Amino acid sequence: MKYVVIGASAAGISGAKRLRELDPQAEITLISKDEHIYSRCIMHHYIEGIRDLNRLQFVPSNFIATYNINWIKGECVTQVDTTAQSVTTDKGTVVNFDKLLIATGSHVFFPPIPGLKEAKNAIGFHDLDECEAIMEQAKTANHIVVMGAGLVGIDAVSGLLHYNKPISIVEMRDRMLGLQLDPVAASTYEKAFDKKGVKQFYNLGVKELHLNDQNEITSITLSNDEELPCDLLIVASGVRSNVEFLEGSDIETDRFGLIIDALGQTSNPNVYGAGDVTGRNPIWPVAVKEGIVAASNMTGLAKEMTDFFASKSTMNFLDIPTLSLGLTHPENPDDYIIETEQDDQGNYKKIVHKDGKIYGAILQGNLDYSGVLTQLIRYQIDVSKVKKPLFEIDYSDFFNVTENFEFTYENQ
Repeated sequence: MKYVVIGASAAGISGAKRLRELDPQAEITLISKDEHIYSRCIMHHYIEGIRDLNRLQFVPSNFIATYNINWIKGECVTQVDTTAQSVTTDKGTVVNFDKLLIATGSHVFFPPIPGLKEAKNAIGFHDLDECEAIMEQAKTANHIVVMGAGLVGIDAVSGLLHYNKPISIVEMRDRMLGLQLDPVAASTYEKAFDKKGVKQFYNLGVKELHLNDQNEITSITLSNDEELPCDLLIVASGVRSNVEFLEGSDIETDRFGLIIDALGQTSNPNVYGAGDVTGRNPIWPVAVKEGIVAASNMTGLAKEMTDFFASKSTMNFLDIPTLSLGLTHPENPDDYIIETEQDDQGNYKKIVHKDGKIYGAILQGNLDYSGVLTQLIRYQIDVSKVKKPLFEIDYSDFFNVTENFEFTYENQ
């Protein structure tokens, strides 16, 4: 059996590993633009100098050899021919497959601002090449602006603080980390970054770029007409799935990305997908599990994408640990009961629930309660019969011991 995996990040690597475990005699080919296997989640540590390239890796250095994988690195797949069952790269390499796993991830979305894509000092923050370009330009930059205050944007800011350069954040939402946090938790981070000298502009976008004769940004104009000096613009305003190479094939995509079912299968029975390329649930643990599920089905071992919790974000900016779980911003908040608790040490808890079930939570500071909350949300455990405050529930309220001394998780 010939398997081809496109993409060497969380989904692709976990998929390739699983293929080898289930099919020891198979021919496995990994194709990736990247020449290193590394975690994008901790690239800010690379910028900050906390980790070197080796410590960005999430697999042992001998992973490729150990799992007997043919790795074609530094090449992008430009075409998939499902009739001939082959893929072609930008360097003309053609590889045939019996089963294909698409785990090409995503890329930074550059908003349609005139001159943005062409500007030499406008850089995304999504892969190692971009990371190294930012590090090089940050050495001489005098005014750094980060467009976007989501997880990626704040990662970039955190990594750049030690350069001791003026940094500004421009965000169209009304707060930092608006998808993950409520105003209370976001405010804690905003104040902490403000103390570090980071200027923050919310409810605003970038309206115009001012470039010199070398096509370099010298300043930007915000949507309120305020002008900011800028000689390094980091674009972290969102991502788009890497599916362009599928145009003209019979593999279906939508406005989010690659379409897959619960087995990881695409519209073509010999082609599977996993990870950020789907444009759904873009977090590392989900990508890993989707890669494992897709690979299992590629080898004939039936497995469905269940039993994982997608809406979970963990962060620890400026030594302030924070966790966002499930539904933290209901569209109709009046339909839910929202309880909050905050102490003098800055520990904050928020729980969103109704009809005896918890749907979402935010923890900041002390995260000891996170394990219990994750299980309650994931399994939709009815807590209505527990006679104690929600913030005091622990595992003993739900774990029971059988006659065989096995733990079970049951509704009360």
